[in-house]
Amino acid sequence: MEKADIEELRGRVGCAAVLETGGFAVDLKESTRKAVKYRRGDHIIIVIHDGKGWFDPLSDAKGDVYSLVQHLDGCDFPEAFVQVASLVGFEPSEPEWKRRSRETVPDLSIPDRWAARRKPWRGSATWRYLRDERHIPEQVIRTAIGQNVLREGPRGSMWAAHTDATGVVMGWEERGPEWRGFAAGGSKVLFRLGSETAARVCVTEAAIDAMSLAAIEKVRRDTLYVSTGGGWSPATDAAIRLLAARPDFRLVAATDANPQGEVFVTRLRELADEDNCEFQRLKPDSDDWNAMLQEAANA
Repeated sequence: MEKADIEELRGRVGCAAVLETGGFAVDLKESTRKAVKYRRGDHIIIVIHDGKGWFDPLSDAKGDVYSLVQHLDGCDFPEAFVQVASLVGFEPSEPEWKRRSRETVPDLSIPDRWAARRKPWRGSATWRYLRDERHIPEQVIRTAIGQNVLREGPRGSMWAAHTDATGVVMGWEERGPEWRGFAAGGSKVLFRLGSETAARVCVTEAAIDAMSLAAIEKVRRDTLYVSTGGGWSPATDAAIRLLAARPDFRLVAATDANPQGEVFVTRLRELADEDNCEFQRLKPDSDDWNAMLQEAANA
């Protein structure tokens, strides 16, 4: 096969075609126009770069449409080329988006965009979303605001900062009544709430869950509640390992009570073994900590 043929085919067939014909479906709630999440059972693939790229959020696997076929089917490149060629002309379904995409990429840097947003205040849209819809207690909301990790997002949404070890904002989780995403151009590291010097660190999959667990535990003084934002980047791995270097460190896997949560548990247990620190699995009674918090509030 000629290089020109490979490039032409790559331009004509997107990753969505491979996934849809392979039994994957779009998870609309957890997708954005720039990062579309596909699920097939416990298997998750995120499609990026206008459908031309992909990555597996629970491993280091990523690439183009050819490597996606090889990743899913375990085949070699020639076989992947044949499979991709068979999809020429296939039109994947278009999801009905809940929110219009941004028309332009912001010119400001990530820290500047964060600084330009107001902190939530009592009665603000973000405050009401967290308190009334998510049942986060006002004490926890105030603590998060005091630690400068919350901002008012657009249309009643919340921004929850992901910071590096020095406190620099690298990105933020975006959550709202009809929206879920991550800062355009930002990097997932860790959302952090609680004592920065704590030897006990509880790892959740979402900032909402980190705040919910903090509420359930009444914000333990010996604990730092963190969120990976549902992914596991090299920066996230490095940030957790840096925390694990503390004396008498205890790593608590407080991820969701579902198969994806258990994948994170395995990864965290392996990290704890490699860094010779204490490990604990803390599992919510419901699917996640916010669901557990809401059930308790409605009981």
